[in-house]
Amino acid sequence: MTSRAEGAVGTVAAAGGAVWRPGSAGGLETAVVHRPRYDDWSLPKGKLDQGEHSLTAAVREVLEETGLHAVAGRRSVTSRYRVPDGAKRVDYWLMRVTGGEFAPNDEVDELRWLSPADAAALVTHDADREVLADLVRTDVPPEPALVLVRHGKAGSSDAWDGPDELRPLTPNGEEQARQLAQVLPLFGPTTVATAAPLRCRQTVEPLAERLGMEVAELPEFGEPEFGGDPQRALETALRLLEGPGVTVVCSQGGTIPAVLGALGVHGHGVPGLPAPAAKGSVWVLGGCPGELSADYYRDLAPDRDAP
Repeated sequence: MTSRAEGAVGTVAAAGGAVWRPGSAGGLETAVVHRPRYDDWSLPKGKLDQGEHSLTAAVREVLEETGLHAVAGRRSVTSRYRVPDGAKRVDYWLMRVTGGEFAPNDEVDELRWLSPADAAALVTHDADREVLADLVRTDVPPEPALVLVRHGKAGSSDAWDGPDELRPLTPNGEEQARQLAQVLPLFGPTTVATAAPLRCRQTVEPLAERLGMEVAELPEFGEPEFGGDPQRALETALRLLEGPGVTVVCSQGGTIPAVLGALGVHGHGVPGLPAPAAKGSVWVLGGCPGELSADYYRDLAPDRDAP
């Protein structure tokens, strides 16, 4: 359920995107590219650089091959198949175009905007058709609206002498915050918010600074406030899921699994089993209960096992 590339011996790790935009006659259009090296039509994708996270690689490859800027949305299909070097794994995301313009380059000599049906008829590989089929799903949205972040590592509460709400991040937690600030902008956040504890605010301050935003306060996502009135946090989460925009909220380990459970997200899909929420982890959510997309990112740090 995480987004890290496997990086196993003999596995070629790659990532790409089903890039889309609203169609002129309704519906949507998606971009397919022609690669002269292989003489095939495919979705934009490419290998991970050394130490690169698969999500970052997916957005980078789309930009390099198409010249298009895009924001990452729901995680899509993972394709696995054999190549001369061994096994290959390609992680895909749905991506909405926000700007840019195609120009022929060393890897791609032509780009076409097509309906998903026409794109599926044109692409060479069945793996790309699986991604295009996922793009047109109507039971879950292509884009998120709410990003729930568990604060970074803050050390043991038993070793902290002051009030718990003032317990700060450790150096490892600060590094997690810096990594989040590098990757979360790929989802196009429009608001950054936090529960009251200092460690929550410190986790998203680098992100807000990078985006040029102020950090808003949502105290109902703090553990003491949530315990006193859990319905308030759930109502706020439902409101944020309606949009507009994408809101990042930093919260705590006692709140996030409970909110997720109320939304229908459980550990391993088993009702009653709390959803995971490791320190520094992220849940990217879109839609509404019953039609909810929920992608868990255990660690958004670069994948040091990637080739």
